[in-house]
Amino acid sequence: MAKENGLAITTLSVDDAAAAAQDIRNDVTNFQFSTPRAVQEITGVDKSAVERLLNLADFSITLNGVFNDAANKSHAVLKTVSSTSVTRTVSLSISGQTLANECLFSDYNLTRAAGAELTWTAPGSLSDGTVPTWS
Repeated sequence: MAKENGLAITTLSVDDAAAAAQDIRNDVTNFQFSTPRAVQEITGVDKSAVERLLNLADFSITLNGVFNDAANKSHAVLKTVSSTSVTRTVSLSISGQTLANECLFSDYNLTRAAGAELTWTAPGSLSDGTVPTWS
């Protein structure tokens, strides 16, 4: 693989409340995701530097986008975040590399800016204990 820019995003889908994957790439203006690992410090008193172990893996994502209330687009997918407690599959593919995780979205925040822009933010976190793995 060569170095690439962000133009190669071929999939960005999120399940709606009925567990049907919806492609919302067109509504998402930017996103950030993270696949951190917890770290446990295990330094003994005989050491002069810190010793650590890697512990549990995690995944989080924040999607940001433009309001679109068309069928199967971002508002239709995210409007039920506050009223349902469903796990949603989030799938991201870049140049044939796919990362899919089961997530709980904790907010669907709409903002109407002074210039009349209507945008949203939706943060999600890993829900099922499966280690995030690119395929």
